[in-house]
Amino acid sequence: MRIAVTGGSGKLGRAVVAHLREEGHDVTNLDSAGERGPGFLRVRLTDYGEVIDALSGVRDGSDGPGYDALVHLAAIPAPGIVSDVATFHNNMLASFNVFHAARRCGIRSIVYASSETVLGLPFDTPPPYIPVDEDYPARPESVYSLVKHLEEQMAIELTRWDPELTITALRFSNVMNPEDYAAFPDFDADPRGRKWNLWGYIDARDGAQAVAKALALEKPGFDRFIIAAADTVMSRPNAELIAEVFPGVRVTREVGEHDTLLSIDKARRELGFEPRHSWRDSV
Repeated sequence: MRIAVTGGSGKLGRAVVAHLREEGHDVTNLDSAGERGPGFLRVRLTDYGEVIDALSGVRDGSDGPGYDALVHLAAIPAPGIVSDVATFHNNMLASFNVFHAARRCGIRSIVYASSETVLGLPFDTPPPYIPVDEDYPARPESVYSLVKHLEEQMAIELTRWDPELTITALRFSNVMNPEDYAAFPDFDADPRGRKWNLWGYIDARDGAQAVAKALALEKPGFDRFIIAAADTVMSRPNAELIAEVFPGVRVTREVGEHDTLLSIDKARRELGFEPRHSWRDSV
């Protein structure tokens, strides 16, 4: 396929672009930063004219074919990097522009980065149950997370307006690269230090795998999936962590000693997603 990836210069984006190219796809990175070349186009996603021009196939100074699919990863990636207002204005407008332009250009398959934050992170208010999943309503606790929730609501309406459109939201956990894993053993000293996302993470390479699986999904409409590694960042067992940090939270099923508490059952079942990488293999 011909695939446009916004934010392909970011931490997850680099892994996604590399993975899709390895699969044989023609991938263009649409970003505000990156290396000049045939696979990169500098685009300000808050400028609708630039976005629709890019998604129409204009790249490398000449007209070309449009795209079969869109992967939207570009965003201010977390709360607290810039002001709340700047986060909202940038992320909300960029996502609207990208989604709207994709529809105008006839793109019928969109996969984009939602976030684990919509689950209620940083869990200062405990989760409703453990493991958390996609079944309970969004609980945004920051402006960044609020935008992620509103993006999901926008996707619901866009797919209602256009029954042939597929939009898949991947609620990525904290993205990690192999070089990040050396710091993981230090997390054991204070279980509250990583309680904010139930001790979860996702290897960028497995995040890229999830994107590829979602692009292959032939199911018009909107859906959302939690994407996390199969294990936690901790060496300490789950039973001990839950008892110490979330003693009053209901555990809905048996959890393994180190199994992720961000349920990926739905992604496994419906996308065929299966994490291949763990920090335990590197440290």
